[in-house]
Amino acid sequence: MSVVAVRRAVSQSVSGLPREFWWLWTSTLVNRLGAFVATFMTLYLTLERGYSASYAGLVAALHGLGGVVSSLGGGVMADRLGRRPTLLIAQTSTALSVALLGFVEDPVAIPVVAFVVGMASNASRPAVQAMMADIVRPEDRVRAFSLNYWAINLGFAISSVAAGFIAEYSYRAGFLGEAAMTLVCAIVVFVKLPESRPEKAADEGAGEPETGMLGVVRDGRFMSVVGLSFLVALIFMQGHVGLPLAMGADGFSSSDFGLVIAVNGVLIVVLQIPVTRFIEHRDPGRLLILSALLAGYGYGLTAFAGSLGIYAVTVAVWTIAEIINAPTQTGLVVRFSPVHARGRYQGMYSLSWSAAALVAPLMSGFVIDRWGSGWLWGLCAVIGTVAAAGYWLVVRDLPGERQGPGGPEGSGAGRSTGAEPGAGEPAEQVTRTEPVEQRSVPAPAGGVAVERGGIDAAA
Repeated sequence: MSVVAVRRAVSQSVSGLPREFWWLWTSTLVNRLGAFVATFMTLYLTLERGYSASYAGLVAALHGLGGVVSSLGGGVMADRLGRRPTLLIAQTSTALSVALLGFVEDPVAIPVVAFVVGMASNASRPAVQAMMADIVRPEDRVRAFSLNYWAINLGFAISSVAAGFIAEYSYRAGFLGEAAMTLVCAIVVFVKLPESRPEKAADEGAGEPETGMLGVVRDGRFMSVVGLSFLVALIFMQGHVGLPLAMGADGFSSSDFGLVIAVNGVLIVVLQIPVTRFIEHRDPGRLLILSALLAGYGYGLTAFAGSLGIYAVTVAVWTIAEIINAPTQTGLVVRFSPVHARGRYQGMYSLSWSAAALVAPLMSGFVIDRWGSGWLWGLCAVIGTVAAAGYWLVVRDLPGERQGPGGPEGSGAGRSTGAEPGAGEPAEQVTRTEPVEQRSVPAPAGGVAVERGGIDAAA
């Protein structure tokens, strides 16, 4: 490909997105560049503090449990308080708690603070995803969320290397560095990002039953998507829990695992944008089915791996699944979300990944101890097949993109979220209330605009 063609492709990938998106993207990148706790918590507790592996596992589990709790709480805050206040509270709390974690030494205080860190750091995700849905046009969302996911993985790849060098010098410096970077994110949000929550959310968030979490749970089709997301997340989590266990059992070293898993990050950084350009206007149902099958059978192939090369090939297969699933899955969530409850819906979706982060280690450890790693990879193939069938049942006949109150909208199938165009009424007649740039954009022909808020799969 010529230099001119590359420049044209890059320009088309990043053009047309609002300025607010790029400040939010910058905040995401800075946040992931400062990641330290999630990467080196176990090593810090065992090598630096001298605690046992079981104690480190308990701390990691409580850190994850905090994320489960805040997935829902962060979504409610994003709808009730607004996206911007939620981000400021979450990021400031994360910075303070991460800094504190670097200083506490009491064996009871450490897991308590780790729980707070997990809760604070995860609370911002629903707000980020809801804000992106607010400010980006429907036909641009797939690119926007893919770029955000790309920033997450690029930042994490860089921070993982940097954190390794920092840890050799001082673990405490790593905690303080992450705290400082998170504060920078809060400053970016405070200075550059206006509130994007549609005004309707402020009016209806106080008491309408359908806007509460109970209303979200009663949305059967959406909760089916959440359940399927949980199944797919269980598969993807094995790259960080089941795969190192299996490679260790096969006699490979931790550095061997590092080389193999690096394929995941490199491919995401290199392929996320070009693959997104290929899939952004294609049928989300077919894409999710394909990603579920690639994930399940990509991990299933690991049962036949006996060399680093084959392990790397299997990682490449399920990484393609991850690249496809990333923007499509979150975009589907926006499709089902009423404008005034986007935060809650994104929070419930984030919960599926937080819950998978808790269940996946238990599942992989139990299966490998009882029956061996081959059974784990076979189970992944089965779960991928079940998820693909579920997507075929749930996502088929998904209606086209439509405009709702508050701007370009990806609301749920058959859901009324206020005044909306009738059968023969043009979308331009919809009254808008949200305080962002007002646009009127039809749905892309032959497909559904989809997005992803960035499963922070690496974190």
